[in-house]
Amino acid sequence: MIVAGFGFRTGASTDSLRAALAACGVAPDLLATVAGKENSAGLRGLAEELGVPIHALLPALLQTQITQTHSPASQAAHGTGSVAEAAALAAAGPRARLIVARRISPDRMATCAMAEGDGH
Repeated sequence: MIVAGFGFRTGASTDSLRAALAACGVAPDLLATVAGKENSAGLRGLAEELGVPIHALLPALLQTQITQTHSPASQAAHGTGSVAEAAALAAAGPRARLIVARRISPDRMATCAMAEGDGH
């Protein structure tokens, strides 16, 4: 299973999320993000385009993941160095591995990272 993890600002558009995903260069089986953002119009639009589900993860689970990149804003807001990387890893399961570190959309509204695993 390939999981695209997303971190994004409120109001991030489907275009922003699509651009972050395109920078990863891998097609996902599942989209993941922090709980509370799963109903954003941008993420829902992307999930519909791709025909894949969205998985929302509790912040406490994201905080247990070891991320390769570290954003001070992400650390302050969510307790993890990268919401995108942590969401991808957590949703991909206990033996997940990061296959693409956090990529940032050109408008800086969204980040995406990719992990591979067996799911949870």
